[in-house]
Amino acid sequence: MEKNWKLKLRFGKIKTPFIHYTLIAPVLISGYNEIYSAEPGNAFVGIKVWAENMDKAAELFKCLAEDAEFKIIGNIEIYETNPIEPPKDISFSYGINFSYYEN
Repeated sequence: MEKNWKLKLRFGKIKTPFIHYTLIAPVLISGYNEIYSAEPGNAFVGIKVWAENMDKAAELFKCLAEDAEFKIIGNIEIYETNPIEPPKDISFSYGINFSYYEN
Protein backbone atom coordinates (compact mmCIF):
# COMPACT_ATOMS: atom_id res chain seq x y z
CA MET A 1 0.00 0.00 0.00
CA GLU A 2 1.17 3.51 -0.72
CA LYS A 3 2.59 5.90 1.83
CA ASN A 4 -0.38 8.28 1.51
CA TRP A 5 -2.96 5.55 2.17
CA LYS A 6 -4.61 7.41 5.09
CA LEU A 7 -5.41 10.46 2.94
CA LYS A 8 -6.59 8.30 0.07
CA LEU A 9 -8.80 6.30 2.43
CA ARG A 10 -10.25 9.46 3.98
CA PHE A 11 -11.10 10.99 0.62
CA GLY A 12 -12.46 7.82 -0.97
CA LYS A 13 -9.60 7.07 -3.35
CA ILE A 14 -9.11 3.76 -1.53
CA LYS A 15 -12.32 1.80 -0.96
CA THR A 16 -12.80 -0.89 1.65
CA PRO A 17 -15.85 -2.71 2.99
CA PHE A 18 -14.20 -2.69 6.42
CA ILE A 19 -14.32 -0.33 9.39
CA HIS A 20 -11.40 0.06 11.78
CA TYR A 21 -12.02 -0.80 15.44
CA THR A 22 -10.06 -1.09 18.66
CA LEU A 23 -11.29 -3.76 21.07
CA ILE A 24 -10.46 -4.05 24.75
CA ALA A 25 -11.40 -6.89 27.11
CA PRO A 26 -10.24 -8.41 30.38
CA VAL A 27 -8.76 -11.88 29.95
CA LEU A 28 -7.22 -14.63 32.00
CA ILE A 29 -4.02 -16.04 30.52
CA SER A 30 -3.51 -19.52 31.95
CA GLY A 31 0.02 -20.15 30.72
CA TYR A 32 2.86 -18.49 28.85
CA ASN A 33 1.90 -17.82 25.24
CA GLU A 34 4.99 -17.82 23.06
CA ILE A 35 3.28 -16.37 19.96
CA TYR A 36 2.26 -13.18 21.77
CA SER A 37 4.88 -13.28 24.55
CA ALA A 38 1.98 -13.24 27.00
CA GLU A 39 2.69 -14.08 30.62
CA PRO A 40 0.13 -15.94 32.75
CA GLY A 41 -2.26 -13.80 34.77
CA ASN A 42 -5.02 -11.26 34.46
CA ALA A 43 -4.72 -8.65 31.75
CA PHE A 44 -6.66 -6.26 29.63
CA VAL A 45 -6.05 -7.08 25.99
CA GLY A 46 -6.26 -4.39 23.34
CA ILE A 47 -6.34 -5.23 19.67
CA LYS A 48 -6.91 -3.34 16.45
CA VAL A 49 -9.21 -4.84 13.82
CA TRP A 50 -10.41 -4.16 10.30
CA ALA A 51 -13.87 -5.77 10.12
CA GLU A 52 -17.24 -5.38 8.38
CA ASN A 53 -19.05 -4.35 11.56
CA MET A 54 -18.80 -4.46 15.36
CA ASP A 55 -20.23 -7.99 15.57
CA LYS A 56 -17.62 -9.31 13.13
CA ALA A 57 -14.89 -7.46 15.05
CA ALA A 58 -16.00 -9.11 18.31
CA GLU A 59 -16.12 -12.50 16.56
CA LEU A 60 -12.56 -12.02 15.32
CA PHE A 61 -11.45 -11.09 18.85
CA LYS A 62 -13.13 -14.20 20.30
CA CYS A 63 -11.45 -16.43 17.68
CA LEU A 64 -8.07 -14.91 18.49
CA ALA A 65 -8.65 -15.45 22.22
CA GLU A 66 -9.64 -19.06 21.63
CA ASP A 67 -6.63 -19.74 19.39
CA ALA A 68 -4.26 -18.09 21.86
CA GLU A 69 -5.95 -19.81 24.83
CA PHE A 70 -7.00 -16.62 26.59
CA LYS A 71 -10.25 -16.74 28.52
CA ILE A 72 -12.35 -13.60 28.14
CA ILE A 73 -13.58 -12.81 31.66
CA GLY A 74 -15.60 -9.65 31.06
CA ASN A 75 -17.25 -7.50 28.43
CA ILE A 76 -15.57 -6.65 25.15
CA GLU A 77 -15.48 -2.90 24.59
CA ILE A 78 -15.46 -1.87 20.93
CA TYR A 79 -14.51 1.55 19.61
CA GLU A 80 -14.36 2.85 16.07
CA THR A 81 -10.82 4.26 15.79
CA ASN A 82 -8.32 5.64 13.31
CA PRO A 83 -6.14 2.96 11.73
CA ILE A 84 -2.40 2.55 12.04
CA GLU A 85 -2.19 -0.09 9.30
CA PRO A 86 -3.98 0.09 5.94
CA PRO A 87 -6.93 -2.17 5.11
CA LYS A 88 -6.45 -5.38 3.15
CA ASP A 89 -8.75 -7.48 1.01
CA ILE A 90 -9.76 -9.51 4.08
CA SER A 91 -10.71 -8.72 7.65
CA PHE A 92 -7.71 -8.92 9.99
CA SER A 93 -6.37 -7.96 13.39
CA TYR A 94 -3.06 -6.48 14.50
CA GLY A 95 -1.41 -4.57 17.32
CA ILE A 96 -2.27 -6.86 20.21
CA ASN A 97 -1.29 -5.30 23.54
CA PHE A 98 -1.43 -6.64 27.12
CA SER A 99 -1.87 -4.54 30.26
CA TYR A 100 -1.53 -6.78 33.30
CA TYR A 101 -3.27 -6.14 36.61
CA GLU A 102 -3.48 -7.79 40.02
CA ASN A 103 -6.78 -9.32 40.99
